[in-house]
Amino acid sequence: MLTHAVRPHGRSRQALYNLVAFAILTLGALPAVWIIFTAFRPASEVNTTPPIWIPQQITLDAFASLFGLNPDYAAGVPVGDYMRNSIIVATMSTVVALALGTMGGYAFSRFEFKGHRLVFLLIMLSRAVPGIALSLPLFLLLRNFGLVDTVGGLSFVYVAVNTPFSVWLMDGFFRQIPRDLDESAYIDGCGYWTAFLRVDLPLALPGMGAAGIFAFLAAWNEYQLASLLTRTPAAKTFPVGLYDFTSQFTVDWRGMCAMSVLMMIPAILFVIGTQRSMVRGLTFGAIKG
Repeated sequence: MLTHAVRPHGRSRQALYNLVAFAILTLGALPAVWIIFTAFRPASEVNTTPPIWIPQQITLDAFASLFGLNPDYAAGVPVGDYMRNSIIVATMSTVVALALGTMGGYAFSRFEFKGHRLVFLLIMLSRAVPGIALSLPLFLLLRNFGLVDTVGGLSFVYVAVNTPFSVWLMDGFFRQIPRDLDESAYIDGCGYWTAFLRVDLPLALPGMGAAGIFAFLAAWNEYQLASLLTRTPAAKTFPVGLYDFTSQFTVDWRGMCAMSVLMMIPAILFVIGTQRSMVRGLTFGAIKG
């Protein structure tokens, strides 16, 4: 009887939690929904007062203008170049940062060497420096090597920014893997690299998925460093390219929102394709058998 008395109370509490979570998610999604609505609404509805929340007419004029398909209006924004640069920079920096972070995390979790705690702490403290504070030193460094306004230079910067977080995240995942598995592999004749590749790395794939998502989104959405280190469409990425829709007196909000929608699509597809690894990665080790 006590069980039956508690269950309705528990269900009502869970319903309340679900309602609060839904309200928070709805409020958080409103800016993205407004951007999507603005990209598909007619130009006459963009700056109306009071605002029109739901478009009364759906149109693709903003996207046609974005790609120069509208003969009456040409945006003059090299969207294709920005998309190519963003994909290359985000992919290259994610792959390299993930590889370095995985190997670094494995080394810190498995081997004891002189000063390893100090080195790990210094790597983590590098994340405490604001990105804007690094802009001038990075600009001078890339200028000396001729890498300013290049895709390779920007990728190098994002590797340096994302590697410490990847090291920290992978170090935690490798520490959840019992060392007995490594010792068994050593007894069977495996070396350090073989044990890492055949035993530890497959078990750490969920963690790599989570680290890869964070590294990709950090590079894909970054604006401060990209705005200072790129100048032309040869290296500009999507976030920097959005500024092309502003002029001295006006802002093309509809064109900016249309390119923002294009910017969302690869990120959303990437997260959807790897969300299972992300969920497994974030909950890895929470339950011990």
